[in-house]
Amino acid sequence: MDLTDIDASAWAELETAAADPQSGFRYVSLCSIDTEAKPQARMVVLRAADRSARCLEFHTDTRSSKWLELSVNPRVTILGFSAESRLQLRLQGAVELHGPGSAGANAAWGRLPARTRMTYAGGPPGDERAFETIDAAEPADEAEGKTRFGVLIFRAWTLDWFQLRQQDNRRALFCYDEAGALSSCRWVNP
Repeated sequence: MDLTDIDASAWAELETAAADPQSGFRYVSLCSIDTEAKPQARMVVLRAADRSARCLEFHTDTRSSKWLELSVNPRVTILGFSAESRLQLRLQGAVELHGPGSAGANAAWGRLPARTRMTYAGGPPGDERAFETIDAAEPADEAEGKTRFGVLIFRAWTLDWFQLRQQDNRRALFCYDEAGALSSCRWVNP
């Protein structure tokens, strides 16, 4: 197994996941540090991946605690696991926030189906909501959702690749430069 082939394969998996809802890496954990210095992890949907720039795209409601946390500390870990391939990808890096009205948010919003846009039109994430009022709620306004829509562009600094096997688990570390080029890679003990 050549390390550069493994790196290319891992990023190909991420690019596939961004386009395929059935992919093992479509839903990954985004791990950040909150404003009280406590670790926070939540599942996010991988919306785009760019292997040449080593970037991943995620969407969020700008009223969420995640948005505030990342505004203060943009350093995150992304963790994904595909049960089918028994492969874990752990990436470390930082996110750039593209808020409502920005070119990045507007472009991403334009690619979303209407049903997904409506998820940003409801109440603030984490606010209390009674289930008996869900069906009786006023229809949400899609334009209102756009004013709360943000894009997170994650740029990877490192990739920790871990392959679970029946015997002889394999693990490798990859580092990237500012432009996204592979700057170093090595096998490490699992």
